Amino acid sequence: MYQLTPETPQDYWEVEALYDTCFAPGREALSSYRLRDGIPAVSGLSHVARDAGGILGGAIRYWPVRIGAVEALLLGPVAVHPTRQGEGLGRALIEESLRHAAPLGWDRVMLVGDAPYYGRFGFELLKDIEMPPPTNPARVLGRAIAPGAWEGVAGKVRRWLD
Repeated sequence: MYQLTPETPQDYWEVEALYDTCFAPGREALSSYRLRDGIPAVSGLSHVARDAGGILGGAIRYWPVRIGAVEALLLGPVAVHPTRQGEGLGRALIEESLRHAAPLGWDRVMLVGDAPYYGRFGFELLKDIEMPPPTNPARVLGRAIAPGAWEGVAGKVRRWLD
């Protein structure tokens, strides 16, 4: 049994260590990290999952981005410790965190990831959205939080403050 709670500043370094464990060296060189540089994660959406002993089993973060004048959430990274994979923790993190998005005023969420995996959570290919290079366009996925939120949205994804 895991308790999912919003990430706090005290969780930061432990979450970073989890990401280092789960992802290849150089993960911060990915284009999605350029969109996160100098921008705080969205408070109330980034979550951690801890077991009864307080051990971190998984984490998810969200970042604000813009596509033209349109605001969107950038999901990622989401990670589950290798010893906890296959227990449904990734699903729980995605579903629980996104449950909080609409009440916080967010209409749409996007990510760069594996379509067969994220398709299970309602994510679909965003054909008209361009992530900074190098990004495989077939991995740019989105989910409408509000009905029709991605209709007519097109263009380059940029940092929240640019």
